Amino acid sequence: MLSLLSSSSLLAAGPPPGATGLAPVDWVIVGIYAVSTIVLGWWFGRRQTSTKEYFIGSGRMNPVLIGVSLFASLLSTITYLSTPGEVLAKGPVYLVNYLGYPIIFFVVAYVLLPVYMRQQVTSAYELLEQRLGLGIRLLGASLFLLLRLVWMSLLIHLMSVTLATMIGAEEHWIPWIAVVTGLVSVTYATLGGLRAVVITDLMQSILLYGGAVLTIVVVTARMGGFGWWPDTWNPNWDSQPLYSLDPSTRVTVLGTLLSVVIWYVCTSGGDQVSIQRFMATKDLRGARVAIAMQLGVGALVGLTLGLAGFALLGYFTANPDLLPAEFSGPKGGDRIFPHFIAAHLPPVVSGLVVAGLFAAAMSSVDSGVNSITAVITSDFIDRFRRAPIDERHHVWIARVIAFTIGATVVACSSLMDRVPGNITEVTNKTVNLLTVPIFCLFFFALFIRFAHPLGVLLGWACGLASGVLIAFSGPIFGMNPKTGGDPVSFQWIGPTVLVVNVTVGTLASLLFNRLGKSKSASA
Repeated sequence: MLSLLSSSSLLAAGPPPGATGLAPVDWVIVGIYAVSTIVLGWWFGRRQTSTKEYFIGSGRMNPVLIGVSLFASLLSTITYLSTPGEVLAKGPVYLVNYLGYPIIFFVVAYVLLPVYMRQQVTSAYELLEQRLGLGIRLLGASLFLLLRLVWMSLLIHLMSVTLATMIGAEEHWIPWIAVVTGLVSVTYATLGGLRAVVITDLMQSILLYGGAVLTIVVVTARMGGFGWWPDTWNPNWDSQPLYSLDPSTRVTVLGTLLSVVIWYVCTSGGDQVSIQRFMATKDLRGARVAIAMQLGVGALVGLTLGLAGFALLGYFTANPDLLPAEFSGPKGGDRIFPHFIAAHLPPVVSGLVVAGLFAAAMSSVDSGVNSITAVITSDFIDRFRRAPIDERHHVWIARVIAFTIGATVVACSSLMDRVPGNITEVTNKTVNLLTVPIFCLFFFALFIRFAHPLGVLLGWACGLASGVLIAFSGPIFGMNPKTGGDPVSFQWIGPTVLVVNVTVGTLASLLFNRLGKSKSASA
């Protein structure tokens, strides 16, 4: 393989005549990777006898591995496909979100984690019941289940459409591709628990990063240098100002920074996928190392994917005849990266990149399955179980639940193409819509002493409603006649939901507490 990669003549060579998809050797590489993950899941799962080991690795896992797993679990296919597509089709401003990472680290490491790590729990939503009661706990757990089911369905759909694009398959093959992707992911997550998930996430992150680097290397070799680097604003890019008073402006620098900081903080403080991994570390210091590693790897891979977007833009601008005409639509930018991988990379190289793409989807699905299983087991089954059962039976039930979840996700993936927009927009309008409302439940439970359950519930309802109105402002209020887009940009979903949720929840809690005191005094 080293001799292959070092061959400049092979890398610089254009795609072979008539090449439309992957070579047989590429499929062999992908198949070997898929089988190896299943074997790894069996290896880690053969001696598991407790749910603590299955869900949080007994709470003593390496924080560096946990950090890499967090990155792979929360970003994966969405970042792998959306970042190059967003940069080459819309503009580079999306990349400024990495400037917000120091703020994210400070808030998560020194505000949230000291509170969370004092209480070792399997399910994060146990913390909600301690302060706000069973109803709020079940609400938080149910919202998480909905969020991650939609999230995994979107990932499976994206992976299926991408592979179909790579091999030139017709649309009726997409559900079958979804079945294979989901089956592999769910099988090794079901067998191996969190340890298998974390180890395979490391493998997947290496392949994912390598895919982006190989794309840049190949484009650079074929263009004879860095002629792909943009030195002027591309005429096809959107207007992306520092800020704008027009809420329909799709992306601004300020809006991007606000939305990414809010999303990361809320995910770290309200999502079982994140909290479960923090709990898998030994102590607060380990959890801080994990979040630092997550952000560091995320910034490195994200910036590299941005460069891949620039490289692809330069390559197809110089060779427009190599880009199929159907990639010019509103979602066309998201399809250019997978098309390049399949049709323009040399054999073996494209197989490694496809393995990375396949791995990216699986890393999120396996993590989602493991975390959802933990929530269903802890917040619903164990919470209401009357008779205790032995740990081996407990682990067996968890594995049955995990496999059932995977089947459900595969079935739901076919619905994801009904949401308008490119990958970045679809993600914000679906899965990210629930991120802030879930976090606000934890915010009130852990940081607001006078929080009242009814006030928290009212704040959640108003916050979620405001998010829905923004996410689907186009279908509800009509598209902007000038831009053809939504009248309110998706980047304002998170900031608006946070302000509305916290404001209404705080005022309502004060009101309900005062009413309670008045009733007590009159009695």
